[in-house]
Amino acid sequence: MDRNNFDQTKVNALLGAVSKKIGISSDQLKKELEEGRFDSALASMNKNDASKLQKVMNDPKLIEKMMSTPQAQALYKKLSGK
Repeated sequence: MDRNNFDQTKVNALLGAVSKKIGISSDQLKKELEEGRFDSALASMNKNDASKLQKVMNDPKLIEKMMSTPQAQALYKKLSGK
């Protein structure tokens, strides 16, 4: 997936919604995600969910499997305007 194809207005709206949910600024969330960190997201999750996210993010095969789901593909198409 080429992140340059994403509609920035939609990406910013998604960042804003997620940042409100986890209680940090959208700029901080964007910075963490660009650096490949998920500190704020993990801190706001229950331990079981945080553990699952860490496991997925540390396993490229799991990421690929997750991104190939119909739900992930639909989200990508929506965000990229395709």
